[in-house]
Amino acid sequence: MLHNDTQIDIREKLASLIILSATKGFLKKAVFSKPANTEIKKMVMSVKVISDNLFLQAEYFKTDNKAIHKNISLSDGDTSELIGIIESFSQINLISTLGECEYKRASSGKEVLIGGDKLIAKLHGASKVLPQLSTSGNNREKKYILNGSEPFLMHLGVSDKNGRIYDKKQSKFRQINRFLELIRDIEDKLPKDEITICDLCCGKSYLSFAVYHYFSVIKNYKVNMYGVDLKSDVIEHCSATAKALGFDGLEFICANVSTYQPPKTPSMVISLHACDIATDFVLDKAIEWQVDVIMSTPCCHHELNRAIDAPELSFITDYSMLRQKLCDAATDALRLCRLEAEGYMTVALELIDPDETPKNVMLRAVRKKGFNKESEAARAARKKYESAKNFLCSDTSGLHC
Repeated sequence: MLHNDTQIDIREKLASLIILSATKGFLKKAVFSKPANTEIKKMVMSVKVISDNLFLQAEYFKTDNKAIHKNISLSDGDTSELIGIIESFSQINLISTLGECEYKRASSGKEVLIGGDKLIAKLHGASKVLPQLSTSGNNREKKYILNGSEPFLMHLGVSDKNGRIYDKKQSKFRQINRFLELIRDIEDKLPKDEITICDLCCGKSYLSFAVYHYFSVIKNYKVNMYGVDLKSDVIEHCSATAKALGFDGLEFICANVSTYQPPKTPSMVISLHACDIATDFVLDKAIEWQVDVIMSTPCCHHELNRAIDAPELSFITDYSMLRQKLCDAATDALRLCRLEAEGYMTVALELIDPDETPKNVMLRAVRKKGFNKESEAARAARKKYESAKNFLCSDTSGLHC
């Protein structure tokens, strides 16, 4: 009986630690692994504010790549529900800003809590919540769609086995989340329940995996997704990763984007940092397929820099650095004008803080329903596009936008 009482004490201590670190504003996450239920891969618990009330949100990742959520109220400080969850896992890592502790249960039933006493002392010694770790701060952090525990992020080397984002991948993590937030903003413009997506010039395919996870796992859609790139070694690696993750609807193809035709016409085309005129090839295909949504972040604007011939702008173009900045902005503006002429509503957005990367402009386009190419508005858009091209460069044959 003494052994069982000791086990209960350890579980209760861990439950109290989780609740205390959450209510005082220091909890990052608790990663529950080695579950008794074979249908569950792992569970990640984090703080969430709902209607001004504090909750622990448990996100269960299932073996079929679906995810389910459960919210546990922190208003009464009751540990019984949390202890019941702890009993269903053999390893739990509590990660806080004050330190970490690890719970383990061996096959013999013996339980240990490593680092628990040290963390308790730190939590009790912290007389107040640090301003940057207040409830509102935690809630702001939880606005991220992804939290780092997603298996695809671990496979891609963005996070470790406990769901912690590697220091060198923090920028990439924020970039991926921001991209998903921008997709979420126009989600109502896309088909429901089943969707076909192309990631053109996909490269290492961080976005392919993130977007597939978003629609397949989080939104529970049937997803047909195709990542296309010319680099065969990258495609081979991405294909192996998709297979390891069980992403059956995600396929990678080694092909030239300008000639590629997908098995199914996509509803959305995405692209991250397709170099120079490769972005224009991406837009060519998206327009050809008349997709509902285009999301493209360009890279390396060189074409117009070589061809620009606008004497009225010589006060800028005479200075190489300013010339490049002008051509960057002008090229993307031309692309947006072209998309408008093809029947899209367009916007240029900031993808990520410019301090992290200068390649931070997102071109997002949503196709207008019932667009008439012969309408007065359509003709005006085409005239605007052609006038802008002719103003910037007398010989527009080299311009792909």
